[in-house]
Amino acid sequence: MAIKVLVVDDEQEFAELLSERLEARGFKTRVALNGDEAVLRMTEEIADVVLLDVMMPGKSGVLTLKEIKTSWPLAEVIMLTGHGTVETAIEGMKLGAYDYLLKPSATEELSEKIRNAYQRKSEQEARVRQAEIDKIIETKGW
Repeated sequence: MAIKVLVVDDEQEFAELLSERLEARGFKTRVALNGDEAVLRMTEEIADVVLLDVMMPGKSGVLTLKEIKTSWPLAEVIMLTGHGTVETAIEGMKLGAYDYLLKPSATEELSEKIRNAYQRKSEQEARVRQAEIDKIIETKGW
């Protein structure tokens, strides 16, 4: 099953090109051009990994990150940032982002970060499932 990636960037040409490059590497991608659209896309189909631009008009990347992590805490978010906004990307990591990358970055480096983020998400989901099983077993007295 392909890793589902949501590319969120207000620069439409960049977002679409990045989406195409990731599709060529086997990821299933969708594009959102702002924070509100990103949240809408997540309600339609939850992405495994969100690539989120830090600087966007309207709802910022940090506010979008907070909303995504509140509603979908296991979704992993990688912040995409220009040189002048590294501090904001680090702030995003304190709020739950998996990592950040400077734009533009090598597609292979980004692909590797996506795979690593997905691995962490999968491990967290497995721990949640095990905790639910343990709780059922304890409740039933098995």
